[in-house]
Amino acid sequence: MNVLVFGGSGYIGKHVVAKLISGGHSVTAHARSPSSSDVVAELGATPWIGDVFDLSLVAAKAAAHDAVIWIAQLMLDEEHRVVRTLLDGLQGTGKVLVFTSGTSLMSIPTNGNWIENNFAEDEPFTPRRQIAPRLEIETMVRDASGSGVRAIVVRPPLIWGNGGSKIISDFYHSARATGAVCYIGKGLNVYSNVHVEDLAELYDRALDRGVSGALYHAVSGEVSYGVIADRIARHLGVPTRSVTIEEGSEIWDKFMAGIVLCSCSRQRSPRARKDLAWQPQADRLDILDDCVHPAYAAQGERSLPSWVRPGT
Repeated sequence: MNVLVFGGSGYIGKHVVAKLISGGHSVTAHARSPSSSDVVAELGATPWIGDVFDLSLVAAKAAAHDAVIWIAQLMLDEEHRVVRTLLDGLQGTGKVLVFTSGTSLMSIPTNGNWIENNFAEDEPFTPRRQIAPRLEIETMVRDASGSGVRAIVVRPPLIWGNGGSKIISDFYHSARATGAVCYIGKGLNVYSNVHVEDLAELYDRALDRGVSGALYHAVSGEVSYGVIADRIARHLGVPTRSVTIEEGSEIWDKFMAGIVLCSCSRQRSPRARKDLAWQPQADRLDILDDCVHPAYAAQGERSLPSWVRPGT
């Protein structure tokens, strides 16, 4: 296929682009800057530098490809407009659109405690109020399957591997900022997780055989944040420290502290395993292996995530 990828220079995107190219697909990747363009070019993709908010341009570019994979990160209102444009442009063509969501949508605030709630792909849940619009976008995408688009949603959990995990990076940031690896409350809470290369495999399979209108999780395991913090602290030779959500908001940001690091978000992926015959590789199951990757200690100052507005 001739595939257009939005977000191809990011952590997930780089692995997805590499996987698609290795499978024989021709990939064009949207880039927001010359440096991002260089990243995707080195992977073997054709870079396209364009304004993602130029909706007519986006629609025309998508129409020239067999499939579109959305992995970019925007504010939710902006994301809704761009994805709506993509769906409208692909209507009636039978082409593929794979939209990337995330399991923070399903997170349950526990102040660092564990809960038993665990969800498969199509089991009902109550979304977090702050990111409930993401569920509306998911539904919009899945409903497009009735309008001649093979529309699919992928909802990744915590992603790790090859020294690129945002969550692991933030634990290292807390050590640089405070002298201790911090976690919220008792640190018993967990997010389901997956290695980034296993996730890339899921995208490849969804593109090839994903069912129109389907939602797919990609889960290989789960480890509590307290255990992750302890592994990193022992590696760095520093203590761990429990903090409140308010303290965490100062260390990280309000979204990371108040949505991700204080919550449980536990999933299963039976539909992905059934429809796509997907399963994680046996040598990519332990997130603690990635916690000591040298890339994390070598990182500089933390940048604010693209989906968080300054001051929030």
